[in-house]
Amino acid sequence: MNTSSISRTPRRQFIKSSSASISALATVHLTSGLRAASPNEKLSLGIIGPGGMGRNHIGNLNKRKDVEIAFVCDPDANHQANAAKLVESGTGIKPKQVGDLREILEVKSVDAVFIATPDHWHAPAAILAAEAGKHVYVEKPCSHNVREGRLMIEAARRNKRVMQVGTQSRSTKHVMKAMELLRNGAIGRVLVAKAWNSQKRSSIGKAKPSAPPAHLDFETWLGPASKMPYQRNMLHGIWRWWRAFGTGDMGNDGVHDLDIARWGLGVTTHPSRIAALGGKYFFDDDQQFPDTQNVLFEYATSAEDGRPRQLIFEQRIWAPYFEQGYENGNAFYGTNGFMLLGKHGGWKLIGTRNKLREQMSGSPDLRAHHDDFFRCIREGDTPNADIEIGHLSSSLCHLGNIATRIGRVLEFDPKHEQIVGDGEANAMLSREYRKHWGKPGGA
Repeated sequence: MNTSSISRTPRRQFIKSSSASISALATVHLTSGLRAASPNEKLSLGIIGPGGMGRNHIGNLNKRKDVEIAFVCDPDANHQANAAKLVESGTGIKPKQVGDLREILEVKSVDAVFIATPDHWHAPAAILAAEAGKHVYVEKPCSHNVREGRLMIEAARRNKRVMQVGTQSRSTKHVMKAMELLRNGAIGRVLVAKAWNSQKRSSIGKAKPSAPPAHLDFETWLGPASKMPYQRNMLHGIWRWWRAFGTGDMGNDGVHDLDIARWGLGVTTHPSRIAALGGKYFFDDDQQFPDTQNVLFEYATSAEDGRPRQLIFEQRIWAPYFEQGYENGNAFYGTNGFMLLGKHGGWKLIGTRNKLREQMSGSPDLRAHHDDFFRCIREGDTPNADIEIGHLSSSLCHLGNIATRIGRVLEFDPKHEQIVGDGEANAMLSREYRKHWGKPGGA
């Protein structure tokens, strides 16, 4: 693809639009409805944030004949160059390197973007992309806070764009089979689901503010997050442990297992009550999130039979062992048995008197999740990990972190997405943004 011949909207017009509110952004030129591309037509892609997970996406996308990576975007020039080299080595075509995502969004021929940025950029980038008429694959957790998730849903629906969240277990065969069994009553009524995140993490140490490296545009990396000085233990990857940019390991790895737990529990709304205990029991460093955490979510009713359900989350990111055979996993407790499941490793269905009834192996299938995303773009369908599904599961991370931090039981109104009777906790459902073109309107 020759990007020099790509049709562009005027730069000034796009920048003006992107700094306005969401309602004003809706005036940006959009294609009507979902793209109905020919099966033989290549979709043009932009990769925003081609670092760790972004490179995994590129490695898979390079093998496809139905897509073409036209752009790679990152405020780190080294990430740009490395990603462009990876694309070129895999496809023979060198994508254009940019540091500002708006340079991708103003190109009409770009059909979709993959967003694998730090968490604080997920919602701003996805909303801007949807408003610019692009389909969106956004990494987990889909948002940095509860309010952003709702704005993402509204942007996707308003602009009729496919918005897939990167919880690839939703497209993974052994997990899908396990969910089918649970849904069909294999262990009776599932009353309780548990998710755990037990793995050995490293200390991020302690550091003081310093000048950012020359290859990093730190101002763009910060985006609409509150202004703060650079530290060497802030990025890359380490941003997950900072409240301004990440959501802790509950939002990093835990969200995968929380999503599976919620799916198997059969609940399709937010919880109504959240209680949590946790903190930094192990690490003595600059991390701002718990290394040890236990969270209880109670659902007043379920879609299945109107009875209450409970979801349990356990986190120990200093643990040098596996729990029940799975480093990260799930357990589903039913009235006629239980199921153990790992997104890595497979599942076991155990009946009465601990009799093993059935089992299946498997691992996460990123290729299948990509397949689902591109199929939905071509056919106008709803993806397996639609933004609304991603919002409900990501919100568990946000609510769990709030409950842990605040130290009180939270009463949550699922319909209005508000914490009842606790103004301090309720304020944490959103965040403070600085004046910036990426700030989501309505946030």
